[in-house]
Amino acid sequence: MDSRESKEADSIRRRRECERCNRRFTTYERIDEIPYMVVKKDGRRERFDRQKVLSGLLRACEKRPVSSTQLERIVDTAESFLVDAPERERTTAEIGELIMQHLKGLDTVAYIRFASVYRDFKDVREFKEELEGLLKNHGKKKS
Repeated sequence: MDSRESKEADSIRRRRECERCNRRFTTYERIDEIPYMVVKKDGRRERFDRQKVLSGLLRACEKRPVSSTQLERIVDTAESFLVDAPERERTTAEIGELIMQHLKGLDTVAYIRFASVYRDFKDVREFKEELEGLLKNHGKKKS
């Protein structure tokens, strides 16, 4: 018969009428939102924060020729990856690797910056190994 949002806009109020007995009643519909979660390295779970991912990418791509549209696409991909998970959660390792794969194709300097923070390089040797792997793969592409 009639539908309208509640004053708080968190539910929809519907006025209905039973077709059998013609009695009228009101129902309230609410969105039951279960948040998407990321599992941190230490086992803690926290809500997926799109802005947090984007700010990390912005830092990695600072002064690099990577557009905000390209960064948005990477964040969209990461979010879609999470949404597609049957249990509504993914590890930060899975999400980080996905992001790094996309960055590697866009800008190697941004990739190294992101990887150095994400992988938490302990010393110059780890950083050097990552660079050598990148250079090795780069040489294969040219051949």
